[in-house]
Amino acid sequence: MYPLLLKPAVKDYLWGGTRLKEEYKYECETEIAAEGWVLSCHKDGASVVKNGYMQGKTLPEVLDLWGEKALGKNSEKFPYFPLLIKLIDARDKLSVQVHPDDAYALENEGEYGKTEMWYVVDCDDGAELIYGFKENISKEEFENRIKDNTLTDVCNFVPVHKGDVFFIGAGTLHAIGKGILIAEVQQNSNTTYRVSDYGRLGADGKPRPLHIEKAVDVTKCEKPSMPYGQVGEITKVEDNEVRNLASCEFFSADKLDLNGEFTVGMEENFVSLLCLEGKANLCWDDGRMDINKGDSVFVPAGFKVKLEGKAEILCSYI
Repeated sequence: MYPLLLKPAVKDYLWGGTRLKEEYKYECETEIAAEGWVLSCHKDGASVVKNGYMQGKTLPEVLDLWGEKALGKNSEKFPYFPLLIKLIDARDKLSVQVHPDDAYALENEGEYGKTEMWYVVDCDDGAELIYGFKENISKEEFENRIKDNTLTDVCNFVPVHKGDVFFIGAGTLHAIGKGILIAEVQQNSNTTYRVSDYGRLGADGKPRPLHIEKAVDVTKCEKPSMPYGQVGEITKVEDNEVRNLASCEFFSADKLDLNGEFTVGMEENFVSLLCLEGKANLCWDDGRMDINKGDSVFVPAGFKVKLEGKAEILCSYI
């Protein structure tokens, strides 16, 4: 086994922009690059290995060959690869949506639910997003407001700034706003219930479907209960800073501000490294690689790697 440099699966959703192609050098044949699935074993778009003797294989293919040892014992409680990590470039606002929890998703969709975390990598001045409701409302009012197009009147609009963090538990109403670049760490699921799309038309010229009944079933019609914004305890490690962005039963995520040397790796768990800014050398016992802005690396369980350089790196693990 060895650390895998990954090529993301790129999605061209209609609200997306071009920053992932221009700044992060993600390859795709479409004009729009809305999302880069930088760590993915999902059937809708798997990451592909770019280095070493596994080059050209998908991440699921490599993990099938390497076995459970590559994931570590912390992943044993999950009957599937547990994480999906994305970079999201919202040139326009996303639909207002919600995700189900595991129980509801398994019963109705045949896959697991979706809890996620957003880290705001960058944003335009005045950008905002939807995070839950301004006040608690009833399910009946929620449904009625979807149908009469007044839902946004009761949504909690939050101005955003670079470095903000939002924890989006299953059942939380949300929508990324226009002009925001987000790194998202989530459960390995692609189930979304859309409740408003502002009347936009899809690629087929028709309005994109809404999922009102299911959304009403799963949505928590309440104000956000989790702290958000410039949150997360910061720990100094020599000249480096580690900011804890999220810790829950499904995943943990830290932002590493690398300023020199830092060792990453866990005996009991794999680690995903996503370089958000800067560049670094990544070294292990019998190898090394350079990582630059946009690069994603899968570090197998049991590996220790040394990072050297000046960079901002999202570290995700179970």
